[in-house]
Amino acid sequence: MSIEADVEHGLDTRAITAKEKILKRNRKQENENVQPSLFDDLEVGSYSKKRVLDIMLGSLALIGFIILYPLIAFGIKVSSRGPVLFRQPRTGKAGHTFYCLKFRTMHVVHKTNVDGTPVVTQKGDSRIFTFGQFLRKTNLDELPQILNVIKGEMSLVGPRPLLMDYLPYFSEEQNTRHDVKPGITGWAQINGRNAIGWDKKLALDVWYVNNQSFLLDLKILVLTVFKVFKRDGINHEGEHFMPRFDEYIKKQKG
Repeated sequence: MSIEADVEHGLDTRAITAKEKILKRNRKQENENVQPSLFDDLEVGSYSKKRVLDIMLGSLALIGFIILYPLIAFGIKVSSRGPVLFRQPRTGKAGHTFYCLKFRTMHVVHKTNVDGTPVVTQKGDSRIFTFGQFLRKTNLDELPQILNVIKGEMSLVGPRPLLMDYLPYFSEEQNTRHDVKPGITGWAQINGRNAIGWDKKLALDVWYVNNQSFLLDLKILVLTVFKVFKRDGINHEGEHFMPRFDEYIKKQKG
């Protein structure tokens, strides 16, 4: 996505500057033949093992859940007026912007803070319709991201894609999470998800980037299934989602 497109989608100057810094860092790594992802380097023909795993399991999941898609779409349509899918710009590998897909779980209401940032979704938020609550609790709202995986914008396993607005607030070390594709699930998700707080969550993301392996990805995928059924780490102090990262950093700085 170009800078003009970023501006059009409301990305402020600081976030755009931070994005360009990540892109420049990635280009420098490529020129120096520095490989940020050990796992992506394991080739199978013209594809990495990780990409092959994404395509194979992603395609199986797309087919395996195919009966659910029209049922979920119908449930959304009868619950709330508006589109079935929710598309939001997120930060991908090397800082590139992509549209992360989800099943819509909220009424179409444009609600923002005084500074224009989106309002954090709280427990009992009236914008979330009943069927949407069910989708969130069961993680079924994440199913459309299988399409992001097949398209190559995401991976099955990796750090979760975060808002573009957060880019100026990451430390240099935290920015290494953008050396790999974001994932539907990840090391942080099976080690506490939203219940662990931002500092630990981002530290787990960095650990994953530095310790990737085929077996680690398989372990994360298997443990994710158990975590989904147990619903571990879904809430953080009564919220469906963690507080915004930019607000968290501003509060830490006083």
